[in-house]
Amino acid sequence: MSQSATTPPSTRDALRAPIPGLRYCVRCCTPQTQEGVSFDEMGICTACRSSEQKMHIDWVQREAQLRKIIEEAKAKAGNGYDCILPISGGKDSFFQAHVLVKVYGMKPLAVTFSHNWFSETGFYNLQRCLEVFNLDHLQFTPARGLVNKLARKSLGAIGDSCWHCHSGVGAFPLQVATRFKIPLLIWGESVAENDGRATYKCPAVKFDRDYFTKISAKLTAEEMVGGDLTAQDLHPFTLPSYQEIEDTGVWGIHLGDYVFWDEERQTEFIRDTYGWRETEIEGAYKGYKSAECIMAGVHDFTCYLKRGFGRATWQASVDVRNGLLTREEGFELVKKHDQERPGALDYYLHITGLSEDEFYDHITSLRLQDLKHLDVPVRSKDRENAERTIPFVQQIIAKHLGAPDPRVARES
Repeated sequence: MSQSATTPPSTRDALRAPIPGLRYCVRCCTPQTQEGVSFDEMGICTACRSSEQKMHIDWVQREAQLRKIIEEAKAKAGNGYDCILPISGGKDSFFQAHVLVKVYGMKPLAVTFSHNWFSETGFYNLQRCLEVFNLDHLQFTPARGLVNKLARKSLGAIGDSCWHCHSGVGAFPLQVATRFKIPLLIWGESVAENDGRATYKCPAVKFDRDYFTKISAKLTAEEMVGGDLTAQDLHPFTLPSYQEIEDTGVWGIHLGDYVFWDEERQTEFIRDTYGWRETEIEGAYKGYKSAECIMAGVHDFTCYLKRGFGRATWQASVDVRNGLLTREEGFELVKKHDQERPGALDYYLHITGLSEDEFYDHITSLRLQDLKHLDVPVRSKDRENAERTIPFVQQIIAKHLGAPDPRVARES
């Protein structure tokens, strides 16, 4: 029996909560506005329940299942690639590469959809991963002009800046899988880990052709056509047909469904063993999630403006579940980071041609009904980011052209 998400929060919660008036999980920092979340009769959220289930899973048995899947894939591959490893160079895909290559002796084909927003740290981490694990690699990078158009349309279409990335990370690996006839794709973190939309006992979101459309992209390439975006522009984001998927036998797994997933320990391991690098990430208090992208802070800021929470809420909720923070300490970190306007918003406004008022008008029009009558505070950032919030490639070009500002390097 579940309580309604509109159950009034306690007076004590209302006083200390990041956004007074919202209901939060009684155990962590997850609000009622997180997509797909539900609270049980005790007021505990789906993600907290999933973390309890995780402790009772027989991970030795799960790993045995994984080993069987891998051995069968290697046997079927013959002299070809054993699987596709979708890779960004981020903490998860770097760890995936370690597991597949060093632990199981696989020969994966590394496949990268580049969002064209790589940070300097992210660019290094991806290249480091390819070198350390001696990976063959295919990468697709959409034209910057197309990315800029999609970033503008994405705001109104799905409510954040990143449709091209949400869509591309799903479409490109599937395109490679069907064209090169490599059926197995191996991803990282399970949706049951911290997402709140599924649990380990009820994995409601199974990987299939439409997984990333359902999880993040929301709209297909065909649905994004219109205005100054043609079907030809959107062709690189088109998913293979169901028939192509069936003919190739494409399927995917998440390592986090078969091995005990601990992103904190895994990040420490790849940092200390292989030289993976963290960086400052806007809107977050940890330096490892989305380290590859300069626009992560803008993506998370749009979530905050629409739903009342950002990246710091996710991080704090995980840390509270793991016993690293109290819920009250988590709330304080949320207030400090989620509410801060990211510096990368300046770059986003530049590439889209939107004014700041237009940006806020677009995003606040999409605000959830639960937030319509509540104050969603925003604070100015009072310091420079440790890393420049301009794509690293543009920084390199500007440096060699002698352009004073990388944002004008393309026109120089």
